[in-house]
Amino acid sequence: MKPVLLIALAVLCAACHVPQAEDFAAYVNPKIGTGGHGHVFVGANVPFGAVQVGPTSIPQEWDWCSGYHESDSTVIGFSQTHLSGTGIGELFDVTVMPVIGPTSPERGGNGAWSYARRSKEVAEPGYYSVPLLRDSILAEVTATSRVGLHRYTFPEAEDATLVLDLENGGCWDRAVDCSFDEVVKDDKGQVSALGGHRHSTGWAKDQKVFFWAEFSRPAVEFTQAENPRKGSGILSPLYGYFKIGHTQPGEQVLVKVALSAVSVEGAKANMAAELPGWDFEATRKAARDAWNRELGKIHIQTPDKDKRTVFYTALYHTMIAPSVFNDVDGKYRGADGLVHQDSFQNYTTFSLWDTYRAAMPLMTVIHPEKMDDIVATLYHIYKEQGDLPVWHLMGNETDCMVGNPGLVSFADAVVKGFRAGLTDQEIIDAMVATAVTPDRGQDLRMQYGFIPADLYVESVANDMEYAIADGALANAAAALGWDAVAAEYRERSHSYRHYWDPDLQFMRGRKTDGSFTEPFNPIYSHHSTSDYTEGTPWQYIWLVPQDVEGLQDLFGSREAMLSKLDGLFTAPERIEGESASADISGLIGQYAHGNEPGHHTIYLYSMLGEPDKAADRLRQVYQTMYPCSAEGLPGNEDVGQMSAWYVLSTLGFYQVEPASTRFWFGAPLWEKADVAVSGGTFTVTTNGSGPYIRGIRLNGKPYDKPYIDYKDIVSGGTLEFTMGN
Repeated sequence: MKPVLLIALAVLCAACHVPQAEDFAAYVNPKIGTGGHGHVFVGANVPFGAVQVGPTSIPQEWDWCSGYHESDSTVIGFSQTHLSGTGIGELFDVTVMPVIGPTSPERGGNGAWSYARRSKEVAEPGYYSVPLLRDSILAEVTATSRVGLHRYTFPEAEDATLVLDLENGGCWDRAVDCSFDEVVKDDKGQVSALGGHRHSTGWAKDQKVFFWAEFSRPAVEFTQAENPRKGSGILSPLYGYFKIGHTQPGEQVLVKVALSAVSVEGAKANMAAELPGWDFEATRKAARDAWNRELGKIHIQTPDKDKRTVFYTALYHTMIAPSVFNDVDGKYRGADGLVHQDSFQNYTTFSLWDTYRAAMPLMTVIHPEKMDDIVATLYHIYKEQGDLPVWHLMGNETDCMVGNPGLVSFADAVVKGFRAGLTDQEIIDAMVATAVTPDRGQDLRMQYGFIPADLYVESVANDMEYAIADGALANAAAALGWDAVAAEYRERSHSYRHYWDPDLQFMRGRKTDGSFTEPFNPIYSHHSTSDYTEGTPWQYIWLVPQDVEGLQDLFGSREAMLSKLDGLFTAPERIEGESASADISGLIGQYAHGNEPGHHTIYLYSMLGEPDKAADRLRQVYQTMYPCSAEGLPGNEDVGQMSAWYVLSTLGFYQVEPASTRFWFGAPLWEKADVAVSGGTFTVTTNGSGPYIRGIRLNGKPYDKPYIDYKDIVSGGTLEFTMGN
C-alpha cells in the first residue's frame, strides 16, 4: 500500500517547473469577500489543507457562516476548522482561547471572548494575527495540512489560561459527544499534552473529529467544566482550562492542535509527521511557500495593482477546498461511517452544485496532479453510500442543493482522461447508479419523464440539473465508447423541454395533468418553495448548457434566442416576493451573477455567434462585481466557485458545457498570463487596444474556432488574442 506521504512528494515534483522567485502570496488580500454575503474564511491554512485555523466570532447568523465578518470584531477563540463561502454554517471544531482571569462556559457575557483590534490585524496566506483587547494578548496562528499552530503573547499576569472549547461549533452545528480522553502529565504532575474528541451534528449529521494538543509550557493545573450549557443534553465535559499561571511581560505560549477524523492516535501521528517541533516562523514560512507554489501556477502581467490583488485572491479562494480528509497513514472515515485505508489522497468539502461549473474544471487545468485522487475520492464515496456525492462534508452526505452535481464533476474528469485506475465498467456503474437513484425527485422523473410541480417542490430546478448531469454522463460514456449508454442519457438530458412555454418563452413548472403552474411572475422568488431553486424564471431559461442547440430550437431561431438573452440584461432589476431568496444577487437586469446557475449564461452569446456582446457583459461583471474591497464578491464565495469564474474568465475562456473539453472565448483581461500545465506552460497574450477579440493565433498559426480545446491548453503553447474596437 503506497503511503500518502509518497503521494505528497509526487505532487511537489509535478509543480517543480513553477518559478518561485516571485512572492505571489503578497498579492493576496484574504479580507476580500468578508463583507456583504461573501462568507469567506479568514485565518491560516495551506492549500487544500484539512485544517483552517482562525478566529471565530460570537454571532451565529447567516453572514457568519465562516466564523468571520467584516462588520464584527468579537472573538470567542481560534477554531481549527472553518468553511469558506458557504450558505450554511458548520465546523469551528476545537476552539482555543487565551484569557487572563476566570471565565464561565458561555458564548458571551463572562465567557471566554474578546474584541479584536482589527486595525492591527494581519491576514495573509498561511498566517493570521490579531491583538485581543480584553486581556491585551497577541494571538497568532499558522498551519500545516493537518495541524494548527498557535502562538499567544501574554502580558504580565498571575492567572493566564488557555480555554479549550469543545462546545461551540458554527451556526447549525451542535456538539453531541465531547471528551478529553487522554491527559499527559510530566513527572511533576503538570499537564503538557492532551487528546480527545468532538462529535457533533448539524449540516454534517454525524461529524467525528479527534484531536491531539501539545503545549510549549506545561499547565500548573488542568480542569474540566462539568456543567454543560442548559439543555444541551451532553453529560461529558465541554471545556478544558489549561491554567498556565504566571506569565512574564511578552511571554509566548505555543499550542499545537492536530486533527483526525479517525482517532486520537491518528491525530498524534499527523502531528509527529507534519509538525514535530515548535518553530513557528519556520512553519509560517513553509505555509507561505506552499501557497506560492500553488499561486505561482498562474503568473499574470498587469499594471493594475488592484486587479492583480483581486485575481490572486480569487485564485487563493479556489484552493481552500476540497480539503484533505485522511491521516498521514492513509486512513479516513468513509461515507458509510467506517474507517478505511487506501493509497489515494482522500478529500472532503465538495460544494459540487457550485463548483462543477468552474472550480472543478479549473482544477483539471492547473492541478492535474490532484485529479486522480479527486476521482478516486468521488468513486469511493459512491461505493460507500451508493451514489456519487451531492454536497459532501466531513464524510457526510448533506444532499444540499439539487441535481447530480457529483456526477457532472466525475464525468468531466473522465472525459479529460483522469481515471484513477478505474475500469470503464466501474466508471459507467458509478455514473448510472447515481443517475437512477430513486430519491430527491429522480423517481418521479423516471416515472413521468419530468418532475411534476404538483408532486415535488423546486421541480424545474431539480429536473434541469438532473438533465445537465445526464448530458455529462452521455459525454463520458461516449468518450469510453459506450455508445448505447451515451444515446440513452443524451435523450434523458432533454427532459427540460417539458417545461418550455412557447408562448411566454420561459421554463415553467408543469403538473401531472400537463398544465403549467399559476400564477406566473418571471421576477418572483419564494425561497425553497417555488418551482425554482434560488432563482427566478428569468434565470432558469438558460440552464441548458448540455444542449444549447436544442434550446435554440425551442426559441425557433438563433435571432429569437438572442433577443430573449438581450432581454435578460434589460429586465427589471429587482426580485419580487416577501420570502425571496437572498442568494439571488449581483443583478444586471435579471442576470444574477451572485448565484451559480447563471455563471455560464453570458457565454451563450459566444456560442450563438455574438462574442462582442459576451465581452461587453463579461467586462461589466469584472468591473462591478469584483472590487478590491471587503465587498469584493457579488454573493457567497461558495467554496471557490465565485472566484474560479473570475480566474477562468479573465484568462479569456470558460467551460460552458458539462463534461466537455471546449472552453469558449470571452474577454481576456491580462497583457500576459503564463499558466503551468501538465505539458509545460500555456501562455495567453493580448495585443492591441480595445475590448473585443479581433484575431486569434494558437502556437503561431491562425485559429478560427470560438473555443479552445482542453488538450490544447494542457499541452502547453501560446494563445495570442489580437484585441480591437
